[in-house]
Amino acid sequence: MNSTKWMSLLGLANRARKISSGEELAVKDIKNGKAKLVLLSADASANTAKKVTDKCKSYGVPYKLIENRDMLGQAIGKEARVVVAVLDAGFAKKLLTLLD
Repeated sequence: MNSTKWMSLLGLANRARKISSGEELAVKDIKNGKAKLVLLSADASANTAKKVTDKCKSYGVPYKLIENRDMLGQAIGKEARVVVAVLDAGFAKKLLTLLD
């Protein structure tokens, strides 16, 4: 996984206001059908990981695991983040190709 490319793209999506970060906001966006892709930190707590992945599966939203919460936070210019939801289909599609 080329970390600089996906992190740059996620930063761009953040500046375009096409993401939401944090468990509560991400779950809300999954339920509302706004989330096109969910990025979940691999070091998330078991409870958070289960809640987010179950929501993604039941609403048909793809999700990807990211190595750690610091990378996810750094990509969007904030402190450590465990969950980030991408709200734009174009950004989500490109991020999926970069993360595969």
